[in-house]
Amino acid sequence: MKKIILFLLQIPLLSLLSFGQESQIDQKITAIMKQYKAIGLNVVVVKNNKVDFHKNYGYKNLEDKTVFQENDIFRIASISKSFTATSFMQLIEKGDCALDDDFGSLIGFPIRNPYYPDKKITLRMVLSHTSSINDSNGYFDLDVINPAKNPNWKNSYNHYEPGSRYQYCNLNFNMAGAVLENLTGTRFDTYISNHILKPLNLYGGYCIDSLDHTRFIPLYTFDEQGVFHIEPNAYHPRREEINKYQLGRSTPVLSPTGGMKISAIDLAKYMLMQMNYGYSQGERIMGREYAKTMQSAVNKESGYGLAIMNNHEVIPEVSLTGHTGSAYGLYSAMFFNPERKFGFVVITNGCNLPDSEEFNPLLRDCIRALYDTFIK
Repeated sequence: MKKIILFLLQIPLLSLLSFGQESQIDQKITAIMKQYKAIGLNVVVVKNNKVDFHKNYGYKNLEDKTVFQENDIFRIASISKSFTATSFMQLIEKGDCALDDDFGSLIGFPIRNPYYPDKKITLRMVLSHTSSINDSNGYFDLDVINPAKNPNWKNSYNHYEPGSRYQYCNLNFNMAGAVLENLTGTRFDTYISNHILKPLNLYGGYCIDSLDHTRFIPLYTFDEQGVFHIEPNAYHPRREEINKYQLGRSTPVLSPTGGMKISAIDLAKYMLMQMNYGYSQGERIMGREYAKTMQSAVNKESGYGLAIMNNHEVIPEVSLTGHTGSAYGLYSAMFFNPERKFGFVVITNGCNLPDSEEFNPLLRDCIRALYDTFIK
C-alpha cells in the first residue's frame, strides 16, 4: 500500500517538472524571437533517441495571423543536400558508382578545372564542396559549366587544385542530382520519395505539385525599412519546365541543392535515421559505414563531410553534426550528437538578422536554449 501511495505522489511531481521545462523554454524562445523579430518558429528536440519536445511559436501566415499546424511544411533549403548525399550512399552500397569516380564521366560532359586539367574531379569532391567549382555562373542551369554549351564555362572554377580546399557551392548538388537520374533512370524527386521518404513514412518532396499546397508555410524577408514581405517564388511550381523535363538535364528545376519541402517533426524523424547511422523505424536506409562516411569530415578545416557538417561552436565544447539552410527568408538547422543520441530541428519562416553573422544567431541561440533546458 505504501508503494502505491508513493507512486501516486510522484505523478504530480513529474508533471510539474515537465510543465516547468516547457514554461522555461517558452520564455527563452519568446525572448529570442522578439530579439530577432521572428514571425514563426518550429522547434523539435530529440532526447534519448526519440522525439522529446515539439512546439510551434508565432505565426504561419503574418497577414491573417494563422498559427501553425503540426503537419505544415517548409522549404528547408540546404538541409536538402543531405537527402541527395544519402541517395548516393545507397547507390554506392549497391555498387552503381563510387566516391572516387570521375564526375565528368558520371554527368556526361567534361568536369575539369581548366587550371588543373590533369586532376580528376570526383563524386566525393562534389558532395563535399572540395571540387573547386563555384556558383559564379549560377547554378539553375547545368549548361553554365558545360564547355560545349557556355563559352564562359571556365568562370565556374576556382584557381586552386580540386580536392585541396573547401568552398560551398550549390551547383555541386544540382549536378549531383542529374547524375542520380543518369544512374537510376528515375526522376530525382521520385527516387528520393521511393527510397527515403516512403520507407521512413515521411511526408514531403521536391516537386511542388506533388504536395498539398495548403500545408506550405509562407516565407518572409525584410526590406531596408524593416518591413516583412512574403516571398512568392519560395514555392514556384515551374510547371512549364517540368512538363518538358529531361532526365539528367532538367534536374535543377527540382533543386536537389535546396528544394525539399517537409515538416519540422518529419525532418526530426529523418534526423533520427542519420543519428542512428542509416537505421530508423525498423528501416535500414543505408549501411552504417556509409552513414559514417557522410558524417566524416573530408575537409578537416571546415569539418564538412558529404552534405553533413561537424560543428563545435553552436554549443561550446559540444560536438554537433548536421546542416543549416537559408533561402527566401527561411532559416533552418538540423543538428544532432550520434553518441549521446540527442538532436535539434529549428526552423523560422522569417526574421531580421545582421548580415555579418556567419552562423544564424537565432538558430544558434534557440539550439543553446533547447540544449540547456532539455539535455545539459
